[in-house]
This record gives sequence, C-alpha cells and structure tokens, in this order.
Amino acid sequence: MSTKIDETITFECETGNYHTFCPISCVSWLYQKIEDSFFLVVGTKTCGYFLQNALGVMIFAEPRYAMAELEEGDISAHLNDYEELKTLCIRIRKDRDPSVIIWIGTCTTEIIKMDLEGMAPKLEYEIGVPILVARANGLDYAFTQGEDTVLAVMAHRCPEQEFPIGESKETKTKTKLLPFPLLKENKLVEYANHPPLVIFGSLPSNLVSQLDTELRRQFIKVSGWLPAQRYADLPSLGDGVYVCGVNPFLSRTATTLIRRKKCELIVAPFPIGPDGTRAWIERICPVFGIEAQSLEEREERIWESLKDYLDLVRGKSVFFMGDNLLEISLARFLIRCGMIVYEIGIPYMDKRYQAAELALLKDTCIRMCIPIPRIVEKPDNSNQIRRMRELQPDLAITGMAHANPLGARGIGTKWSVEFTFAQIHGFANARDVLELVTRPLRCNENLDNLDWTTLVRNKNAICTSTPTPR
Repeated sequence: MSTKIDETITFECETGNYHTFCPISCVSWLYQKIEDSFFLVVGTKTCGYFLQNALGVMIFAEPRYAMAELEEGDISAHLNDYEELKTLCIRIRKDRDPSVIIWIGTCTTEIIKMDLEGMAPKLEYEIGVPILVARANGLDYAFTQGEDTVLAVMAHRCPEQEFPIGESKETKTKTKLLPFPLLKENKLVEYANHPPLVIFGSLPSNLVSQLDTELRRQFIKVSGWLPAQRYADLPSLGDGVYVCGVNPFLSRTATTLIRRKKCELIVAPFPIGPDGTRAWIERICPVFGIEAQSLEEREERIWESLKDYLDLVRGKSVFFMGDNLLEISLARFLIRCGMIVYEIGIPYMDKRYQAAELALLKDTCIRMCIPIPRIVEKPDNSNQIRRMRELQPDLAITGMAHANPLGARGIGTKWSVEFTFAQIHGFANARDVLELVTRPLRCNENLDNLDWTTLVRNKNAICTSTPTPR
C-alpha cells in the first residue's frame, strides 16, 4: 500500500522574541578552543552573573575570559570608556600575555551605542596586541550565533592565500597525487592535488581529528580550520580557497568568507549523524573531482551499531521548540532513526546556507514515508504550547526556561543546550546524540516497568532530563 507524502517544506515565521540562551555563552567553548586568546565581555553585572553560573568557573580558577563591568558612570558617559578599557587590556597583557584579545559586546553596549569598533584599532596599536570586536548581544542574535559573530570577525584577520606563479585555482585534481606522512600508521598517504580546503566551525580537537581522518580517506587534505587552536595558525583565505562549514549557525561567517575573502563555499549538509556525515563528505569530494569511496558501507555499519537505540526511538514523536539553530540537522537525523517530528522551531533560518541540509531533510522524510515537518522561524512560545497540548509529543527538545513547566504538564523534555556542548559530529558520535535523546524516554519507560505509571502520571510528573554538572 503506497502513501502519498507532501513533498514540500512549509516555512512559517511567527516573529516571536528570541527565547534562547544568551549568545555571550559562546565564550565558554571558544576560549578553550583558541588556546592563546583572551575574551573580555563588556557588559553589566547581569552578564557577569550569567557567565559565572552558566559556565561554572570560579574567579580563582583564572580562566582566559573576564568581565569589563559597566557601571552607572559608563552608561551616563561620565567616564572615559577608552581609558577604562585600556587599563584592563594592559593588565590582561601583563598577567596572561595572550596572542589576541576578543571584546564581546553585549546588549548594554548596543543600547548605549558604545563605539567598541572605533576604540579597538587605536588601543591595539598602543598595546601591541590584536583586538577583535564581536557583537554577541541577545537583542540581535540567538544562542549559538555568538560563535558566528566571533568567527566572522576573525576571518578578516586571516592571511591572504598566495598561489605559486603559473598555478591557478582551477588546478586539476586527478592528475597528480602528493604523498604526505601519516605517523600513526607509519606509511605514506596520498592526497589529491586539489585547491586549498578550509573547514570553519569550532569543534573539540578530537572531533577535528576525526573529520580530518574521514577526508583523508578520500585523499582530501584539509589546509586549516577556522578557528585554529592558536591565533598565529589562522588559515590562509582568498580567491581559489574552498570553505565548508560544520555547523548550521555559521551563516554570517559563510557570507564573510564569500563576499570579503572571495572564497568558494561548498554548500553541504552538516556532519551530524551517519547520514549527515556521509552527505557532507559526498558533497566535498566532487568539488575536487574525487569519487567518494566506501561511505555507504561505513554508514551501514554505524546504523547497525545503533540498533539498540533505534528500537527505542522508532515510532516516538518529538517537538523542537527552537534554541540553538541545530534543529534542522537534529530533526533530519531523528527522522532517519524512525522518529516522528511534529514541528521544527528555529530562532533564525538562512535558507541559502542550509539549502543542502533542507534538501536532505526532504529526501529523508520521503525515504521514511512520513510527512515533512513544518519549520517555524522565531516561534511564539504561547502558540507552540497550544500546539503541543494538541499533539502530545513523547519528547520536547527545548530551552531550559520551558523544561520544567512542560514536564509538569506530562511532556518529556530535553535541554537543547546539551546538544550544543555535546560531541555530536561525525560517524563515531551518533551514539552520543541518541544517548541524549533517549535518556528521558528510558526514564519514563523504567517508571512503566516499575508499575509507577499511575502514581506518577496522575500527578503529571514526567521525567525531565537535566545535564550532569561539570
């Protein structure tokens, strides 16, 4: 019996507020990724309290970030902002000796029109340390877009790519193989002679190594990552350099690389889940004239290893309220796992940057014979809650503000912020994604097995998953 599936993706925009985690939280993973950096967040006491509590790092631990706290004198323009910031930056240079200082502008700096971009070049010249200015205020940006603004600014500081005389960006890719040493296996690996490839997006070092290895198996050499572990190691960019992203919230960075640095963007699905990782590699390979090898078999082995999780999630329903801009990729992966996605809420949607991901979402829904979920940009939470009452999903992936209220109304919840901090990229980490998704489902199933269903559900108390403190 055949079922006709609507093959069009429905987009809606409810113009609700950004109900997301604060974007200045990007400091928590970027200061660890860029090892010789120092982040200075320019904001109020509220910003400081947020960083202190959300990041869980005490002052005596001396992390490589700090607060430049705005007081009444700063807001009323009674103090000299430049001199105040200069004093702080000189102290940072003396105590921590960073290769780069990154100022993070908050909501308050936007409201009082603080000219951080005007002060930074002058101060950089005076103290001899590069100073970058990134706006990460919650008025204009969603949670993970804080990283996007930092990388977009950092792209301007990348050196220009220089090609040897007589070599052009249209270098043929199959005519020559170049050997490079691979120390772990003690043998030479041959890379295709292709134009430079730079991957952008902040990932832990072990994930960077995994994705580098996957591309190496296809004879593709990654020239560099943005951001690099050290500021001095930023990749060369320019005309003839190909770039590809690993996260769906980096549309501003992609635009900067195309328009300002004249790079060629490879529009690909994002390497989240075995299906997304395979599609990511398959989009990169043809650009360099390389035929992808053994990806189908590798994907099938991963799916086989996930069978215990797939049996648990198959047929279950999920509702994305929208928080971290990973919703499209996660929904696509969960649909491939056999789940039903009622709605994908997302704070911001760049259809051009996510075109390949949207196409893969559509193909996945058709393959699994389920309706394509509608996508709601900047959703209104009141409307979403009314829809959830009607649909009664098994799981809601939501921000922290709504987790407990939804749990009290009988809906299992998972914090979306956990997917941001978890390692979810590549073939090997698909199990980690399903571990996060199934934790509240397994909790509820265990209650059923203990015959506690009547006691718990009559009181509308359903398991709500919370992350383990670091």
